[in-house]
Amino acid sequence: MIVHIGGDLVGLPIDTIKELGRLFWTFLKVGPSSFGGGYAMMPVIERECVEKRQWLKEEEMAEILSLASTAPGGVGVNTAAFVGYRKAGIWGAVAAIAGMTLPTFVIVIMLSLAYLTWRDEPKVAAALKGVHAAVIALILMAAYRMAKAAIFDVATTCVTVAALLLLIMTDINPFYVILLGAAVGIIVVKGKQWFGIEVSTERKGAATSPQLLEPEYFI
Repeated sequence: MIVHIGGDLVGLPIDTIKELGRLFWTFLKVGPSSFGGGYAMMPVIERECVEKRQWLKEEEMAEILSLASTAPGGVGVNTAAFVGYRKAGIWGAVAAIAGMTLPTFVIVIMLSLAYLTWRDEPKVAAALKGVHAAVIALILMAAYRMAKAAIFDVATTCVTVAALLLLIMTDINPFYVILLGAAVGIIVVKGKQWFGIEVSTERKGAATSPQLLEPEYFI
């Protein structure tokens, strides 16, 4: 791609180019946190996009995560695509995905070479066990943060419990659980409207400008 004297990049305004750079850099920092899968990086994505840069509200982030979970592909890359598109259209999605996948690609190559060299070392096996435990903590934190925004009344609590029991006690495909949850949500909303009950799709008193509460991190 060529930068012209006028400041445009492939015909894009300079402000858009700067926004693309911020998206790329943000998700370039998020990428190395993807150990354990996309859900493990959700707390980092939320911290960057909701708390630090305030691109999205907490409720919007929860909705994006729900959509990213239902779409084909990795949830982390899907989330990056949704956020990037929300901020700067198609080029924003491209910049976010490039930033997300580039460090992961490099790290996987390096780890593969290191594993082939030192895979029989007891210290390497012990380190991997520690990584597994840390990934579980990250996934639990992502679930907790999403639950704060998504569970706010009796209906959402019942749907959450029912979905969890279905996943634990049966071999049902998670995709069907998501579809069932969507159908129940539509039925509940329509039922409330039919009976004249107030419909709410988010927790009352939810913060509109969350602050950065956790310590800063460096990657």
